[in-house]
Amino acid sequence: MPAPASSQDDLYRQAADTYGAALERLARAYEADGETRRDLLQDIHVALWRSFKGFKGLCSMRTWVYRVAHNVATTHVGRQSRVRSHPLVALEEIELLPDASEGELAAHRRQSLERLLALIQQLEHLDRQVMLAYLEGMDAGAIGEITGLSSRNVATKVHRIKGLLARRFEAGGNDEE
Repeated sequence: MPAPASSQDDLYRQAADTYGAALERLARAYEADGETRRDLLQDIHVALWRSFKGFKGLCSMRTWVYRVAHNVATTHVGRQSRVRSHPLVALEEIELLPDASEGELAAHRRQSLERLLALIQQLEHLDRQVMLAYLEGMDAGAIGEITGLSSRNVATKVHRIKGLLARRFEAGGNDEE
């Protein structure tokens, strides 16, 4: 039996209240430009609202929200990569931006977060999706539900990505494997 129209609004409000901050982080990880990021976040919210018309509760709300958000973000990145001059690169080809941070601890932390975010933004779609879900505290099973990968494959990807990001971050982009 289809859900009444008001429950679509209720489900959306519940999801937006519960996962709004996570959706903002996800949009930031997928889009560096502030104005375009706001458009992406709006697109995610619209798609999420629309998606609740067909939500049957076969998975958790969290899984549903992330699945919709990642699908919208992946489509966005695909459109933007055709427009932008810098292409996405494979996990093995990622380059770290040079470290220009000096000064106070807050500036250093901000710079470090920006460097890490730049690394994550350069990951291919699936690797980025896996890593962002992991950073949001999702387990391999939940990430697998979103991505369609097996739990074992997710765990392997997370391990490889974490190692690569750590090496690249610490080496200032000069990963010596």
